Amino acid sequence: MSAEKTMPALQDPRQAQAFRFVRCGYADGVAELAYAFDDGPELVERVVFPQAPALPAERRAAFDAALRLLHLVAGVSYYKAGVPARIVVDGWTPDAAAAALMDELYLHGLAEFAYRNRLDLRGRIRFPRGGTAGAPATTLHLPRRTLVPIGGGKDSLVAVEALKRIGEQATAAWVGRSALIEACASRTGLPMLNLGRELSPLLFELNRLGAWNGHIPVTAINSAILACAALLYGHDTIAFANERSASSATLEYEGQAVNHQWSKGLAFERMFHAYLKSHVAADLHYCSLLRPFSELAVTRAFARLPQYFDAFSSCNRNFRILGPRPADRWCGQCPKCHFVFLALAPFLPKPRLLAIFGRNLLDDDAQTAGFDALMEYRDHKPFECVGEAAEARAAMEALAQRPEWREDALVARYREEIRPQILTAQLALEPWLEPSGEHLLPARLSGALDAIRGA
Repeated sequence: MSAEKTMPALQDPRQAQAFRFVRCGYADGVAELAYAFDDGPELVERVVFPQAPALPAERRAAFDAALRLLHLVAGVSYYKAGVPARIVVDGWTPDAAAAALMDELYLHGLAEFAYRNRLDLRGRIRFPRGGTAGAPATTLHLPRRTLVPIGGGKDSLVAVEALKRIGEQATAAWVGRSALIEACASRTGLPMLNLGRELSPLLFELNRLGAWNGHIPVTAINSAILACAALLYGHDTIAFANERSASSATLEYEGQAVNHQWSKGLAFERMFHAYLKSHVAADLHYCSLLRPFSELAVTRAFARLPQYFDAFSSCNRNFRILGPRPADRWCGQCPKCHFVFLALAPFLPKPRLLAIFGRNLLDDDAQTAGFDALMEYRDHKPFECVGEAAEARAAMEALAQRPEWREDALVARYREEIRPQILTAQLALEPWLEPSGEHLLPARLSGALDAIRGA
């Protein structure tokens, strides 16, 4: 009998009783992560580490721990297709810390997915636990250098330049194929590391069969991939560029906060940082360089980096797995385009900003609903990586006071209709430019905060 005839058939994963973490392994620069619903066919994801060096023997145990962590984290892409009532980890049992981290990640990282699909995952997600914690992670004396994830937008470029200013050895890293991100990474002048992630093609087939689909915590997955990369290539720090606004919820749904950016927020950062320190390597740091800063403070810093104005883009339509992309780097229609335009406007000469976007988004009545949502006027904040509504209102207030902006259609509308409903004391721009003291940066990177502030 042929293997084709004996292979279990794909079925609607929403009918499955269990989601299984089947196995994971690594050889010759490729990690394989296998999952299944019940006893169905394996969904195998591959993560490619290009030109991976031989793994030093003293890092083997740490890498195996990081690989198991990646297996658990990346499973969120597949689990959400069916959200079955039982989660099974074959071959080993997570300890209490690993299970707790996964419970939080899957519940909060899938909160937007649950909201949009009208699901309640509370009480449903429970990872198996009871495995022994093992010996605490040891110090590996990893090389003192930093992996900086590049996303193609302003935030990671601000982080890169801050690290360069303090003389930190750094590598620009990104996951997946994107010509735009590669161009930005190349512009930084740093050594580059492009990691591959190949989703199981069966996942798209499951979607065709009626699987649940929606937003997943991609930053968490990339974080776990980079933890493996740090051990393979020799880096002691992974420094994301997630600002403090990422911790703010998008809305509340049936008593649960729903945050599109949850895995970019401080709560996840703290948990992931602590887990790497205790279970992987005691000297492996995970942090966000921009954590003390608001989106407005970051855009002010980016406005001082003209060398990237013709290369960056935060427009999410550039990064879709499937579907059309904008003809240029900015579609001009999505929430990311709206927010970046509004946030940069107080800090750039108007002609310079219009040259970046190729149009004036604030003088277009067709964009009214999009900017209203950013300010949480008649709508909630968009499910996108955008700043807080109060930041958007502060930026709009700053433009309303400037002759070159105040007569543009949406700024004028703000002055006449929206501003009278807001307390003036809540509209000041300056408080948003002050950093907080909350961050997890290792001491050697603290000078980068002064570079971001412009000190």
